[in-house]
Amino acid sequence: MKSFKELQVWQKAHELTLGVYAATRNFPREELFGLTSQMRRSAASIGANIAEGCGRRSDGEMVRFLQIARGSAAELEYHALLARDPHFIREQEFRNLSHSADELQRMLTALMRKFQAAKA
Repeated sequence: MKSFKELQVWQKAHELTLGVYAATRNFPREELFGLTSQMRRSAASIGANIAEGCGRRSDGEMVRFLQIARGSAAELEYHALLARDPHFIREQEFRNLSHSADELQRMLTALMRKFQAAKA
């Protein structure tokens, strides 16, 4: 297994996390322990789970961590929607975050299938 830093899916997850930190920087102060924290946590969880999966010993464990990362990407997609509706982020920011989260979900699914096919 490659280093997680060499995986395109991890690189995109890292870029998305940095984007989420930038997008949430100006959220209302009362959201610091609410939506700001949730969005940052779910974004960081994507890359962290990819990295942790790469550090495991088996393809089965890797797939499990990719599944968790995929769930975190879906969670982030919802949080972006939730941030858009009260106008914490602009429509274009929402679209960018949502598109990136969706793209990551597809990439993670493809990588899971690759590991599962190699196992079969």
